[in-house]
Amino acid sequence: DPRISVAGAPENAKRTPARLKSVHIAIALLIILSLAAGIWKFYSQSDLTKTPPEGEQALLSPAKPSIAVLPFKNLSDDPEQEFFADGMTEELINTLSKIGDLRVVARTSAFAFKGKQVGMQEIVAQLGVSYVLEGSVRWAGDQVRVTAQLIDAQADAHLWSQTFDRPLDDIFSIQDEIAAIVVQELKVTLLQQAPTVEHTDPEAFALYLRARQLGRTGTIPAYEESSALYEKALAIDPDYAAAWNGLAVNAFKQFSRGLRYYDEGYGVARQAAQQALRADPGYAPALATLGLVALEDEHDLATAARYFQRAVTLAPHDLEIIRHVVVFLQSLGRLEDAIALGEYAISRDPVNAANHANLGNSYRWSGQPEKAIAAYRTALRLSPGLGAANSFIGVALISQGKHEEALRAMQLEPFEPYRLIGLALAYHAMGDQDGSDTALAELIEKHAQEWAYNIAYVHAARAQRDLAFEWLERAVEYHDPGLALAVVEPNFANLKDDPRWLEFLHRLGKAPEQLEAIDFSITPRY
Repeated sequence: DPRISVAGAPENAKRTPARLKSVHIAIALLIILSLAAGIWKFYSQSDLTKTPPEGEQALLSPAKPSIAVLPFKNLSDDPEQEFFADGMTEELINTLSKIGDLRVVARTSAFAFKGKQVGMQEIVAQLGVSYVLEGSVRWAGDQVRVTAQLIDAQADAHLWSQTFDRPLDDIFSIQDEIAAIVVQELKVTLLQQAPTVEHTDPEAFALYLRARQLGRTGTIPAYEESSALYEKALAIDPDYAAAWNGLAVNAFKQFSRGLRYYDEGYGVARQAAQQALRADPGYAPALATLGLVALEDEHDLATAARYFQRAVTLAPHDLEIIRHVVVFLQSLGRLEDAIALGEYAISRDPVNAANHANLGNSYRWSGQPEKAIAAYRTALRLSPGLGAANSFIGVALISQGKHEEALRAMQLEPFEPYRLIGLALAYHAMGDQDGSDTALAELIEKHAQEWAYNIAYVHAARAQRDLAFEWLERAVEYHDPGLALAVVEPNFANLKDDPRWLEFLHRLGKAPEQLEAIDFSITPRY
């Protein structure tokens, strides 16, 4: 019976896999899938070549040179080696992003043009960049040929090109040389030593790139193979921080998707991220991973703040870290800061659908439904079928009293749990209690343990306080990561004058005075 009390839950409840259970986890998964499958698959040629609607262009400030590193082409005889060319591209993006005086478009937006015959002016219109770096990679045996060319995107003119024929052992030196040439050609001011890629054994590097690519596909076999490849890379280089963090991220994602038990997911993620920091105490992605674990597993906001603050200090332009920090700011209820940082992320990654959806969340939770709807619709334009976006549009429409329109949006939602959540809310708002009951009953029947937090706020919206608190207790029992966002969820408004609500927030460390005491601040570095 899904309505059993928490006390009657089975002893192994904590070890039951939990699927996507919160707004944050749903959006995080969509980021993963879009990176893996290629967000460009959702684009038609016309989508890429037309001028974006007003407000969607993210032209970068002329005060700093800006660059997009387009996916390097795989010229190897084996098409399966495309992961190596893609990995090279991403490593160059990551390296150039460390240069404070250079604005680098993030991977997702750059890879949106993969396989498309798009002119420079269209790239400028979509990404707002001054320069483009592109090239090709051919890997055969222990030899690699990398060809790179730097283009003035505004003038559509070549500035530099070079071919590197080297042993595979020199792959890191090639990347360092390309980064140094870009700095020289763009006359970028370096405030410190030029950044370089992390050097390791070339075989371990190739295993890492393949593992990272597989881990983004989100399937059970892919996660298993990805983790096995990370372990092979670590057998070659036990101090490979990126590979350790790759294991951590895989475990975190597997729990989020219901593919690992709670203690295995968070436990393995924590241990692997700690191993990454033992290998490299300054490895920012591992600090961010530990920040997520502290936030969602331990509900320890002070510890999460320290991890995220250190990660951002070390890697202020790492957009994966920035995305995590946006969620952290949302969890603190600091929505103005979350909006500012979300807008910054879009300026660096303008065609990333998940960034627009996450900004929509911040707008919706801060009581700005019109802006939220616009952000969600931009996300859907970039990625048709994006899960949860239609449901969130519907929730925003309910807040405006547009109940019929909200119902239509909910009915368009392709992701079943959010469709059922949305239908329960929309029918209730319309006064159709039978329709709301039917949707909620189906949600509970199919997704009771995986979506306890969301079921709680549906009951709260329906003014069923006792049931709402019962499901909140289940969410705690199931370690539902949605609880991280309880303080900003408007559907809990009916609980706020109930003394149990403040008591519950205190237990989560989210009472107003507890949140105010968290020392955390970040200023986007444009």
